[in-house]
Amino acid sequence: MRHLMSPLDLTVEELDQLLDLAQDIEANPKKYAHACDGKKLATLFYEPSTRTRLSHEAAMLNLGGSVLGFSSADSSSASKGESVSDTIRTVSCYADICAMRHPKEGAPMVACQHSSIPVINAGDGGHQHPTQTLTDLLTIRNVKGRLNNLTIGLCGDLKFGRTVHSLINALVRYENIRFILISPEELRLPEYIRHDVLDRNNIEYEEVVRLEEAMPSLDILYMTRVQKERFFNEEDYVRMKDFYILDKAKMKLAPKDMYVLHPLPRVNEISVEVDDDPRAAYFRQVQYGVYVRMALILTLLDIHVD
Repeated sequence: MRHLMSPLDLTVEELDQLLDLAQDIEANPKKYAHACDGKKLATLFYEPSTRTRLSHEAAMLNLGGSVLGFSSADSSSASKGESVSDTIRTVSCYADICAMRHPKEGAPMVACQHSSIPVINAGDGGHQHPTQTLTDLLTIRNVKGRLNNLTIGLCGDLKFGRTVHSLINALVRYENIRFILISPEELRLPEYIRHDVLDRNNIEYEEVVRLEEAMPSLDILYMTRVQKERFFNEEDYVRMKDFYILDKAKMKLAPKDMYVLHPLPRVNEISVEVDDDPRAAYFRQVQYGVYVRMALILTLLDIHVD
């Protein structure tokens, strides 16, 4: 039995196979419509979510399965003090696979150690968000046709952004990847990721504060919101939240084949005027998230469709 805690749980070969499967699902949805008949997915979401929870549920429903779960800690026995390990032991009696989001880093890892069903980490604090990373990789591969020889701009909250941390971990395994890290000083990428991931893998990167400076050399711009829920005081959040706003004027600085991704939700870091730009790929990214999670469910349940 396998779990998905981090993108590194999959080899590059397994990642490529998963993305191939997701693309086949996109092309042939009817072929997979009953692949999970009789199977149940539990979504254990201790933190609010729209896309991640609903896309996991949509993925299972598209495969013919069913879903159960809770959408906040307040609506579960966690509000009574139940531990994650006891919750997962209980849920293992009800479902065949589980997706968990939790504000505490490492909580899904605790769950998988006590689970008798596969556990998908659907985001743990500021740590990892592997299914978003799979979504990002599928989107990049579809819009650019490759996952190597790319300059990726990561913009916004690089300190707390678990989507950014997961994506870096995944992309450094591909050839000739270069990062431009765009953030204010207070939200720089954590030192342990710079040293343990980028430096250790001899990945080229530079850190800049101005988005305009980076735009002309990018293949992909990955925007992130400044996350209010990760700040300890309101004053710091208010000061940081409008630091970057991508608009039409800034898009004019970018190459014609540069694409904009965003894990969503956005607040105001991408102006709605950018939505009509053909290079805006963030809503396509949402759709790819369903296909990739369908592929992941099939892979972890070891279900093969001929």
